[in-house]
Amino acid sequence: MARPKKTAAPAAAPDLFTEHNPEAAAEAQEAAALISDAPDTAAVGSDKQKILNAVWRACDSFRGVIDPGFYKDYILTFLFVKYLSDLWKERTQHYEALYATDPDAATRVRRALRNERFQVPEESTYEYLFEHRNDDQPNIGQTINVALQALEDANGTALDGVFRSIDFNSEAIMGKEKERKRRLKSLIEDFQGIDLTPSHLASDDIIGDVYEYLIAYFASDAGKKAGEFYTPAPVSRLLARLVDPQPGDRICDPTCGSASLLMRVGQEVKNRHNTDNFSLYGQELNGGTFSLARMNMMLHGFDGANIKWGDTINDPQLLENDALMRFNVCVANPPFSLAKWGAENAAGDRYKRFWRGVPPTSKGDFAFFSHMIQTSLPDVGRGGVILPHGVLFRGSAEGHIRRQLLEEGLLEAIIGLPGNMFYGTTIPTAILMFRRQRATSDVLFIDASQCYQETRNQNVITPEHIERIAATVVAFRNQPKAEAGVVEAKFAYRATMQEIEQNGFNLNIARYVDTFEAQAEVNLTAVQEELDAIETELAGVRRRMQEFLGNISK
Repeated sequence: MARPKKTAAPAAAPDLFTEHNPEAAAEAQEAAALISDAPDTAAVGSDKQKILNAVWRACDSFRGVIDPGFYKDYILTFLFVKYLSDLWKERTQHYEALYATDPDAATRVRRALRNERFQVPEESTYEYLFEHRNDDQPNIGQTINVALQALEDANGTALDGVFRSIDFNSEAIMGKEKERKRRLKSLIEDFQGIDLTPSHLASDDIIGDVYEYLIAYFASDAGKKAGEFYTPAPVSRLLARLVDPQPGDRICDPTCGSASLLMRVGQEVKNRHNTDNFSLYGQELNGGTFSLARMNMMLHGFDGANIKWGDTINDPQLLENDALMRFNVCVANPPFSLAKWGAENAAGDRYKRFWRGVPPTSKGDFAFFSHMIQTSLPDVGRGGVILPHGVLFRGSAEGHIRRQLLEEGLLEAIIGLPGNMFYGTTIPTAILMFRRQRATSDVLFIDASQCYQETRNQNVITPEHIERIAATVVAFRNQPKAEAGVVEAKFAYRATMQEIEQNGFNLNIARYVDTFEAQAEVNLTAVQEELDAIETELAGVRRRMQEFLGNISK
């Protein structure tokens, strides 16, 4: 049975990192708080601290030379290689002990290792890289590249293409040969002494937890340059609850980034239904982030996740019988108001995704939403997408698309989130929930803009907020014939299609959820008395001032 993870207090930033970069360390603490799934035993904390210390040392090796946006590509890739190497070493030692008395022990061990989850060639092990860190021919960057290619070749489809966008021998990113060699030698040595074998770690979740922690940290550290690859964990948990994934579901994120949101939806099925009977699919445009997504899935045990590399709008990769693959659940946090998303090709789209209308060239929000609806199963398809508030009320092409979606009864709920929730932007966002088959055309509006807890750099939705929002949506679904109107004062409202049409198909949440706070009644008599008293006092002050000035002039 998949055991639910426990919530822990934010991990303290490592002393070594604090010493070198106190501000970044504070951000790391908050990144840990946003993950909030860390195991809570002392032993786990010790293991995690050792791993994090190694990563912070690696950050120091790169800091000041490599753009923070690239840290994740190299450091997290090397952490993944170290994990595979330690796992392989432990399994090898296990079989060597098991067949120690066998006349042909070496053959038995070799055959047993062929059935392991991953294959790790000798030249791809951490020990090999450590031993050759000082070699000149070939240089260490090329040696690491060869090791990564050997890993891909040895594991077939499991690791196919995972490292294709990672070049440890890049002069443009890593510097000239002498500096590159020194930097990579330091990177290898930074990971010396940490043990990532499952038998050593106090919890099977540690590597996955650390990886997720680090993804959040790098999103924070890179800020606007790289924040788009990560959806904050509380938002992912909320959306996972709202889409209600079930056993047997096909689940997709067409703009999956590091796959954190997609992974949360999968974990929702495991935790609630105690089953691995579901499948995960995703597509990501950025090559480095695609690699990160694949590694992230594997470290969390989702080896079967099908993650594709490419442009979802202009080159969808998730196909079946030369048609778009269909899914039970679709979730996404696409890039907000993306310009140049491919509007010039939309009218002739071979998959007919934009028949409701072509979104503006400068704002691709509805392009991603249209793709999600078109790839959801006609009878049971459902999902949710995080978009900026502009999609709720902007006119022209977007207004036409919005009206079409409403008239088809596809829009189920609009949930306004607090501002300052995402890395790189402070704008408020909304979750748009859709469902292909519904028993009502009513739309639920929730104003959750005040459902947050302030942190140093971001607002965070708490578990209590998630439960309140989710409970309201579930109640709405379970009462398709309920009367329209206020569901909860200043928080939720149920609107009929007639009311929405009267509002010109404008979905601005403020039109439906009245959050007006009445001012306390003003006692005009008391105010006037107070003003009279102030005037009398002021007159006395002026009189004394005049007397004082008169005495000075004498």
